[in-house]
Amino acid sequence: MTLPTAPTPAERSTKWLATKGLRPTRQRLALAERLVGDGKHRHVTAESLFDASKGAGDTVSLATVYNTLRAFCDAGLMHEITVDGNKSYFDTNTSEHPHFFWEDTGELTDASTERMDITNLPSAPADAEIASVDVVIRLRRT
Repeated sequence: MTLPTAPTPAERSTKWLATKGLRPTRQRLALAERLVGDGKHRHVTAESLFDASKGAGDTVSLATVYNTLRAFCDAGLMHEITVDGNKSYFDTNTSEHPHFFWEDTGELTDASTERMDITNLPSAPADAEIASVDVVIRLRRT
């Protein structure tokens, strides 16, 4: 009897794209492998993903990285978190959860929901509904 083997990064990436019906182009597969190839969640910026891809020898432009991240978000594979109104991070963990933003390093990390309780939200306008609530807790090292 042989035991099942763990999926390879390429297999994991292909399956990730297939869950939302995205065509596995060469660029999408390369970026997906950087994002989910090891099975762990990531918080990336377009620039950090571009640098990681370039360092791995992938030939992908920064514009392609931005477009691909947008396609991944539109498909529901990732969630975009905006910090300071102009800096976007992309999270492969699409469940509702808060984040810590480390001001000294510019790093975004997951925060525990264990003790978090969001209550008494303002009512949405009559022609709208609340789609989600993003919580970013800014931290400064002491």
